[in-house]
Amino acid sequence: MSDLDARLAALAEQAGVDVHWRDANDRPQEVAPPTLRAVLQALDLPCANDDDIDASLERLRREREGTQLPRLLVADAGGPFPLPAAPSSRRYRIEDEQGIAITEGTLAADERTLRAPDARGYHHLLLGDDRCTLAVAPARTFGVDDIAGARRPWGVAVQLSSLRRPGDGGIGDFTALEQCARAAAARGADVVAISPVHALFAAAPERYSPYAPSSRLFLNALYVDPGRMGGASALRTVIDAHNLRQELAELEWLELIDWPRAARARMTLLRTLFEWSSADSKLTQALCTFRREQGEALERHARFEALQVHFRAHDVPGGWQAWPGEFHDPSSPAVATFAREHGREVAFHAFLQWMATRGLEDAQRTARESGMAIGLVSDLAVGTDPGGSQAWSHQRELLHGLSVGAPPDLLNRNGQDWGLTTFSPMGLKRSGYAGYLAMLRTALAHAGGVRIDHVLGLKRLWLVPHGHGATEGAYVRYPFEDLLKLLAIESHRNRALVIGEDLGTVPADFRQRIGEEGVLGIRVLWFERAADRGFIAPMHWSPAAMATTSTHDVPTVAGWWSGRDIEWRARAGLAEPGVDEIAERAIDRGRLWRALCASGAAADAGGTPDENRPPTPEDVLPVAIAAAGHVARAPAPLVVIPAEDLLALPEQPNLPGPTDALHPNWRRRLPESAAMLFDGPVAQACCGAVAAARNVP
Repeated sequence: MSDLDARLAALAEQAGVDVHWRDANDRPQEVAPPTLRAVLQALDLPCANDDDIDASLERLRREREGTQLPRLLVADAGGPFPLPAAPSSRRYRIEDEQGIAITEGTLAADERTLRAPDARGYHHLLLGDDRCTLAVAPARTFGVDDIAGARRPWGVAVQLSSLRRPGDGGIGDFTALEQCARAAAARGADVVAISPVHALFAAAPERYSPYAPSSRLFLNALYVDPGRMGGASALRTVIDAHNLRQELAELEWLELIDWPRAARARMTLLRTLFEWSSADSKLTQALCTFRREQGEALERHARFEALQVHFRAHDVPGGWQAWPGEFHDPSSPAVATFAREHGREVAFHAFLQWMATRGLEDAQRTARESGMAIGLVSDLAVGTDPGGSQAWSHQRELLHGLSVGAPPDLLNRNGQDWGLTTFSPMGLKRSGYAGYLAMLRTALAHAGGVRIDHVLGLKRLWLVPHGHGATEGAYVRYPFEDLLKLLAIESHRNRALVIGEDLGTVPADFRQRIGEEGVLGIRVLWFERAADRGFIAPMHWSPAAMATTSTHDVPTVAGWWSGRDIEWRARAGLAEPGVDEIAERAIDRGRLWRALCASGAAADAGGTPDENRPPTPEDVLPVAIAAAGHVARAPAPLVVIPAEDLLALPEQPNLPGPTDALHPNWRRRLPESAAMLFDGPVAQACCGAVAAARNVP
């Protein structure tokens, strides 16, 4: 290694970039100097030569040893927290959120710690002439044990877009979610876990992946039920005015969602109903109140949507980077002028957020009023589209020139570049974690819990420089402890559970650390295997993780048992070379059936099962019922079964990797209406098996 490369590596380590890391096979790896340079440059740390490295190291030293308070400090309740150095004594004062003093005094010049208040929450710290927010965290996040009446709860997971109801026009919505919540509660469920409801792109309905949103700070307006805006009579009038009756009926009965067609139809209805609502002074005043409460963040999002509609109409594709340069800054005069000249369009997109917020709020209220102890569990995507609303509106907080992904592992030997951006570690600290907190508050505002996708991202992320291959990335560290503690504060303020998707390759101590903080991991039936490839008995599953049969990215129980997933993988070119997956699956079916018999779950599926004679691949019903009961026997604080498994459906919602031309990702619809989703004999049997297992002391 040259002297320059050694200094480059030293700069990387100080900047939070891991030069050395271990792969999925626990083999040591080292990031090549060209990749380090690209990552550091993207983090705004020049490193082309010795002078650049000296300047970047000096900048990091000044930030580390600064004498001013940061915008936000994080501390444990009742514990000490560090302060910047000072040449002389300083007066200090800690106030609660109402400005009432909790403690005050004088710090000597050599004193650099204070004791945090015992009360968790956000406080004001005044130190000399400086002032900052002091976030005081509880010992752990809000948990199942904190919920009165939540005894061994269980629930169902649904892709919101897949829900059906009469007259839905081809896409699930918040009204269907209400119906689903009532139906699940009637079977004894305490949870409905939903797919992400983040804002997508109103002007680009072909971009419908819920995990590649435009913004995690706002909601997907396509989930608004137009009938809730003006009533059934007004909706019928609008439908007839636009001659949409046949179009909506065709869309409703499609087996797969036609996102562009369904989105155009729904937006046509929503836009017309918005125009009609302007005649209602009460609605207009309520919208104005909502916009004032949401402030500049909502205005920027609404302006982004209006700008994208405008530029798409003028054949400017892509994200905001393709717009004329004067529109790249959301606070520019050009954007302000556009907003004034297109005020009605901006108001429309603000109106959609208001309606979406009300719809999600109503769904959570319905879930709780139906008897659920927890209600909705929202889903937080790992990042956002770099050309989307959040990346445009909050440029100083987010990464530029880097994409979130994953290094090569056992499931994907080529690594992954997800094409997403997310918060910059430095941007988080500079902003006082403002964007992170806003994101959490959006996710928890109308939910009893949140699932954090790729929760390892709180500690480190594999970031790939633009123009590089997915293998040419590096792990960049994040302020893990601060992010965890802020998560704990927000979970208690909202009385909401936190679930972290910790599947795949994670550091050895990571699951233990998030468990100590009260964050539930996730354990999936397919991955709970012993060294001999047998399925681990549910009694030995983790008591610190949510348990489930499957997720949206893996085969359903029926699909796995029948081998449907093998067919799809072969069709998509994802089959493992030289491996006879059909023969291996036959062996695995025997292993699973023996595990279901050993746990007693197979007996609950009916009949007297023979562990040496599993059902045929076509006979999926007893396996689906037994699998649900098997997982429910785990000591998990919470069990969640996907709707696809409660209905014994063979198709999974998403097959990671292929495009829509090969697999209909995020387009599948459930076969029954949401109100009757769990009324059929298979669903009743599966729900009954879960409820019976969870109610056993």
